[in-house]
Amino acid sequence: MNTLQQIIQKEVEQDHLAMVELRRYFHKNPEIAKEEYNTAKRIEAELDVLGIPHKRVGETGVYAELKGDKQSDKTIVLRADIDALPIQETHQCEYMSQIPGKMHACGHDFHTASLIGAARILAKHTKDFEGIVRFTFQQGEEIGYGARLFVDGGYLDGAQRTFGLHAGSNIPVGSVVLMEGPNNASVDWFKFTVQGQPAHVSTPQLGVDAIYIASQIVVSLQALITRRTSPMDNVLIGIGKMTAGDAYNIVAQEAVLEGTVRVLLPEIRIQIKEQMETLAKNIAQAYGGTVSFEWKDFTSPLINDAQATKEAQKVAIDLFGKEKVITSRAPALGGDDFAEYIIKVPGVYAYVGTSNEKRFETTVAHHDSCFDIDEDALYVSVSLYANYAMAYLNNTL
Repeated sequence: MNTLQQIIQKEVEQDHLAMVELRRYFHKNPEIAKEEYNTAKRIEAELDVLGIPHKRVGETGVYAELKGDKQSDKTIVLRADIDALPIQETHQCEYMSQIPGKMHACGHDFHTASLIGAARILAKHTKDFEGIVRFTFQQGEEIGYGARLFVDGGYLDGAQRTFGLHAGSNIPVGSVVLMEGPNNASVDWFKFTVQGQPAHVSTPQLGVDAIYIASQIVVSLQALITRRTSPMDNVLIGIGKMTAGDAYNIVAQEAVLEGTVRVLLPEIRIQIKEQMETLAKNIAQAYGGTVSFEWKDFTSPLINDAQATKEAQKVAIDLFGKEKVITSRAPALGGDDFAEYIIKVPGVYAYVGTSNEKRFETTVAHHDSCFDIDEDALYVSVSLYANYAMAYLNNTL
């Protein structure tokens, strides 16, 4: 650890209780995607104290920019997602959600406080770095919405690096995952609408049974994974909702399937969507019906850039020790729209351990109503944001 890193580490420690309180404020006052108005106001208030200029992106995202005293066009973009989930919190604690039916069950309160903490550190050290740090407090990650507002709005233009992080309830507090290549799957939503022909159930030959066709599609889709893609490719097709029929004694005229597709590679993503449509059309045609398709692209696969990952690994090892830096693990089929940042600008996404085996609520899965974090993780997250930005801009990697 060099002298500047040592100074920053002391400042992170001095700021820790303030960041804990800030994280708890966000936890108590969660706002779901596209509704993060008060969250944005609090972020802006914190940036005002630091004298960092900022602006809104969309209605609820916040963009800020901090320039080092040493002039340079070199630029890094730091990102935190800020939205909560429509879940009723069940974890009883002093900072329990005060908003019925909403809670931070994925750690975005932790992310937001961490990036503000890094801004506090970097604002003290403008004399120590060259170039530009862009802070992006992104709304709507849970619905695959906010990242594209920043990307399409030009807020990443001209940057050379992006960096983000996420809480990891399956990683011990104090450790961090920085892995090259695929880390998270793409997320696509689909709706298949099967059209049949109604008839009385006693004369099925006079109708076309949309429920039967839809059921055959549900079963057959899984064969695309086992027979049309390599066992080495990570592919998931999940159907979570089927709506069909009008009455118990009528051959169903319509059946609607809704689900999701998750893959780790862009080429497999294209392939599986084409195969799904072909299969559904052929099954519908075989039984006299038709099928139409609707897709929504929530996010691309999140694939960490190799060079950026090596840079962040070096910083993390310097700060926390090699034994605390995990460089290989199984990718997750959950998505994150930070993927759109990395597609635009080379970058890396870290997973910061928030699990403490002595506290059950820190070990449950994300999106659990009991979800919480070990707040010692803030030491790692704030430090990693600030130190990676500083090291990249100063060409010390």
